Amino acid sequence: MPESPTSPPTSPLPGSPTNNATPPSPVSALLRATVLFAAFLALQLVLFKSLLTFPSSRFLPAPRRSNSTWANGAVDDAEECKAGLIYVYDLPPEFNHDLVAHCDRLWPWYSFCPYLSNGGLGRPAAEVPALSAVVPNASMPNWYNTDQFPLEVIVHRRLLSHRCRTIDASLATAFYVPFYAGLDVGSHLWGPNSTVADRDRAGARLLRWLRGQPFFAKSGGWDHFITLGRITWDFRRYGADGWGTNLVLMPGMENVTRLVIEGDRLDPLDVGVPYPTGFHPRRAADVRAWQEHVLSLDRRNLFGFAGAPRSGFPDDFRDVLLEECEDAGSDRCRAVDCRGTRCNDDGAAVMRLFMGSRFCLQPRGDSFTRRSLFDCMVAGAVPVLFWRRTAYDAYRWFLPRGEEGEWSVFIDRRALRVGNVSVRDVLEGYSERRVRRMRERVVEMIPRLVYGSSPDGLGDGMDDALDVALGGVLKRFRHRRWSIGHEAERPPGRLVAGAPPRRGSSKTTTPPTSNGRNGSVIGQRASRHRSTAASSAYIKTVLSEAPASRSKSLQQS
Repeated sequence: MPESPTSPPTSPLPGSPTNNATPPSPVSALLRATVLFAAFLALQLVLFKSLLTFPSSRFLPAPRRSNSTWANGAVDDAEECKAGLIYVYDLPPEFNHDLVAHCDRLWPWYSFCPYLSNGGLGRPAAEVPALSAVVPNASMPNWYNTDQFPLEVIVHRRLLSHRCRTIDASLATAFYVPFYAGLDVGSHLWGPNSTVADRDRAGARLLRWLRGQPFFAKSGGWDHFITLGRITWDFRRYGADGWGTNLVLMPGMENVTRLVIEGDRLDPLDVGVPYPTGFHPRRAADVRAWQEHVLSLDRRNLFGFAGAPRSGFPDDFRDVLLEECEDAGSDRCRAVDCRGTRCNDDGAAVMRLFMGSRFCLQPRGDSFTRRSLFDCMVAGAVPVLFWRRTAYDAYRWFLPRGEEGEWSVFIDRRALRVGNVSVRDVLEGYSERRVRRMRERVVEMIPRLVYGSSPDGLGDGMDDALDVALGGVLKRFRHRRWSIGHEAERPPGRLVAGAPPRRGSSKTTTPPTSNGRNGSVIGQRASRHRSTAASSAYIKTVLSEAPASRSKSLQQS
């Protein structure tokens, strides 16, 4: 082998073979390079697929279409956004993205990551054998194993792709603050070393950031809204070392509207919205197919109850209901024991129970409301209530007031506890025809109780829970802007005709009932007279800038 002029002379080592190998040919070198490049591409593909299965990435995806006003392209029909445009803040990632990125740290008992996949909807039903056995094949793409606490992620994802989202803040009627407060405080509620400072830190930092935004500073927050994915009491800490965070009571939150799965009925800034269920239809036709399905089911049980006895609660009312179920007999009542995580793991046991029952018992949960109410109604069963605050007073934008007897049964819990009445006797007092009408009324309400999965909504004139909530928020903010303008113009002491009622006013309005214009299959069948007032007609307007209610007790009513 010829030596390089600059290299030292070389000779074979004693006992080593003489190197007579020829250099590799260009063809073999090209083949080796091709194989290495293919292996590199395969590795990149594996990494990319693994990232897709991770719950989340940055929360401001590239818009589908874009111009200087509309984040998601100019709408074809100007009437679609007549109510107003929505501006979504791009918060620092510590307030949303980082919480999801570290989803395995949110819960002390198990990883919350599967429940935050698919934009907060959770794993598809097709991947959960127990759930897929309950849901018919035609509806399978619309069902997910959804937890009860990911509403902040669900709403944020929808609003980022909403047809009325604007990127020009000066044109916005409403400003959305996508802080995942529920995920944040949930990660500090049960940790052995968590402190009050830990629970308050993110909220205080968020409000400090928000006060530096020009449109928040201009309005004081009255045209801003936020989603809280846990009950309001987790954000209202009273005392130096009480439960939860005091986010709602912090300076800066006095005027911010809050969409919360359970609100304080004395605070009009708290707007109760439905808990997420596992049903997330893509379009109106999917809702109608599900409505037809649940109406056609053969329901052999008179009533059912999903819950667990709680030894830590003396004289717990759930024990009374379990006894009522046992006394009625297995041919009339079935109960699902929800101790541990059975009812949270896949939701199949609860859905199977409610889909086989005509009525479902809905006592209060650890607080006044419980997700089970919405699981019951989505399954097409009639809820039986024992506290008004479980439904009637909690979800005024979503459940028709003044017609509670058409879609629910209310039993005096005190009379039931002392044995003056029984659940079986009350429910057997309803005729089959009456029960059928009540079930039809419940099924008719399903669209406004669920969160669709499509960025464009359900379509075909059908509103889901988010559409109802946004309509109410925009109506509230328009009224507020109207009142500011007129209060500035009117002489002292003179009332403006037609002004919206003030907070605390005894004047209330009743939510409209559906007459089929929401696209329901029930509305197509039935011709019962319904009010046709717009959904915004019953929205309670906030005019006062007084701080939120600081009531320190949960009223037992």
